[in-house]
Formats: sequence, structure tokens, C-alpha cells
Amino acid sequence: MQLIDGKATAAQIKAEIAEEVKQIVENGGKRPHLAAILVGHDGGSETYVRNKVLACEACGFKSTLLRFEDTISEAELLAEVDKLNRDEDVDGFIVQLPLPKHISEQKVIEAIDYRKDVDGFHPINVGRMAIGLPCYISATPKGILELLRRYHIETSGRKCVILGRSNIVGKPMAQLMMQKQYGDATVTVCHSRSRDLKKECQEADIIIAAIGQPNFVTADMVKEGATVIDVGTTRVPDATKKSGFRLNGDVKFDEVAPRCAYITPVPGGVGPMTICMLMKNTLSAGKKEFYQ
Repeated sequence: MQLIDGKATAAQIKAEIAEEVKQIVENGGKRPHLAAILVGHDGGSETYVRNKVLACEACGFKSTLLRFEDTISEAELLAEVDKLNRDEDVDGFIVQLPLPKHISEQKVIEAIDYRKDVDGFHPINVGRMAIGLPCYISATPKGILELLRRYHIETSGRKCVILGRSNIVGKPMAQLMMQKQYGDATVTVCHSRSRDLKKECQEADIIIAAIGQPNFVTADMVKEGATVIDVGTTRVPDATKKSGFRLNGDVKFDEVAPRCAYITPVPGGVGPMTICMLMKNTLSAGKKEFYQ
């Protein structure tokens, strides 16, 4: 069993990005600029945004954080999005989700200029990704592809089972693992209504678990020599931790790991790669790689 170290891989990629940014600036180019909008004081969102700001520093990017109280109206937030769309110095920006209940997340996502949508959530980027055109690919699926590539895990012709059908992970992951230029795999998407879910998993060469149910994937669901990618990060109470909780994946790690050829841990697997891929998308935005 080999552990897929997302933390070390992300550090390596950030160093590569920083080196490229240094060259761009030395050659008279513009330093990439990522902006983030944070609404309210959700603990998880605060942590994610703080980590994104730190990652910008590590990559040599300029970063701007715009904070608003959760009393901001939808119209006011859309006006802030419009300002960033028109700010020529900002190459890419994100609106941290979730948003307060009175604001339509879909409306906000669609208001973002797709050329600055480094989260890859805008329908134009999602559509382009689905048919294999150059675009911003959402960070978690992109991070998983990068881990598979850097660990030389064969995907072509393999059976890949994806647990979960969310717009952020499950659906884009299925699209990408199907495409010849990325996964080139035979893909099955399982969800809460799937029959014989256990049997599907037992036949999989690669399992990507993204359903948000701690310890859902157990040893009897995984065949010997499979690769298991655990996207789940659920906070579960843990009195031994200073924070009072720990992050738990969708995979029962201690039980499943001995059966695997490769497995990602939680934390330290997919998580660090997600922020890292946001940095890669920002670099692409700065270089106008996909859209002029």
C-alpha cells in the first residue's frame, strides 16, 4: 500500500508555480491577482479562505480578501461581483460558498465573468469541460487528476466508481475520468438510489468517494489492489483534539488501506490539492491561457 501524499505534492506544485511567477515578473509581466469574497463568519469558510490567502503568498500572487456581513443583500453582493468582473487588475476571483440562505448561490455563480471564474463553477466552464474544451476545471476534480498523474496511476481502460453526484465533485469527476485526454476510464457513478452499490465498488479499480458520509467505504467494498481516493471531510467530535473535532473521510481508512495499492489520507490527501489547483487556475487566468 502506498499513501498518496497530497500535502507534499501540493507543496511541490506551489514551488513550481512560484518559480514561474518569478520568471513572469522578472520578464516584465503582471503578477497574478486572486480576489476572494467571504460573506459571514462560517468557521469552515474562514479556514478555507485563510488557507487560500496563504497559498497566494506561497505562489507569489497578489491577493485581495473582501469580507461582508451575512446581512448583505443579494443585490449588494451581485454589485460587488460586478466590480470584480470590471477590475482589470483582478485576474480571477472566487465567492466562498456556502452563502446565507437569502442569497441564490446559482445566481451569484452565473454573475461571475466566466473568464475570471477560477473555481470553474460557471455554466460556460462546466459546459466546456464536459466536451473537452480548454477551461477552468473545478479545483477538487483537477487536484485528483493531478494526484493520479503524479503517482503514475494507470486510469486508461480501468473501471472507476465515483460515489456521489454533486456539481462540485461527482459530476465533473465522472466527465473527466471518461474523457480520453484525462482518465480514459470506464466510469460508474453511484449515489443514494444506486442498487448493488457494494457490488459496483467491489469491481472497481479506482474508487473516488465524495458523499460526505464518514466511514462509508469499508474493507468488504474494496477489491485487493484498488486505488481509493477519499474526498470526504466531515467534522466529527474528538475530545483529544484542541479544536474539539477531527476531520473524517468517507473511507474507513485503517480497515481499507491494507487492501489498496494506493490510498489518500484525510486530512493531507485531496484537501491540500484543492487549494493548490485554485492557484494553478489563477496562474492560467493571469497568463490568459484559456480566454483572452
